[in-house]
Amino acid sequence: MSKVKVVYWSGSGNTEAMANAVAEGIKQGGAEAEVVTFDSITPADLSSETAIALGCPAMGAEVLEESVVEPFITEFEASCNGKKIGLFGSYGWGDGQWMRDWVDRMTAAGATVVNGEGVIANNAPDDEAIEACKSLGLALV
Repeated sequence: MSKVKVVYWSGSGNTEAMANAVAEGIKQGGAEAEVVTFDSITPADLSSETAIALGCPAMGAEVLEESVVEPFITEFEASCNGKKIGLFGSYGWGDGQWMRDWVDRMTAAGATVVNGEGVIANNAPDDEAIEACKSLGLALV
């Protein structure tokens, strides 16, 4: 059985709920999901992974969380070529620009972003967002 890592950062619990839904989709697809936070692993820990889910809410002026996630992603960009990546996160303002920017970064670094876009939820994920997260998990398997 294959294993897919779901790596996330959450300030309010919204992105954590999305991470758990992604993991549920991975399990529905017959794989094992390992849900971890960005601060509990290093980019090197993802070097041998072929499919990964990454989640972060919008922060500040629609950017990735700056003290943990941004440095992680900056380092990870060098090793994500050829990887299949699912992106997800919640936001409370704006229109999702942080996710479009993140998709562009991962694509420019050589990764294939599932569905060509991330899954976003305005504040707490509703039923539609939870289902989209489960579908994201299935697509990573």
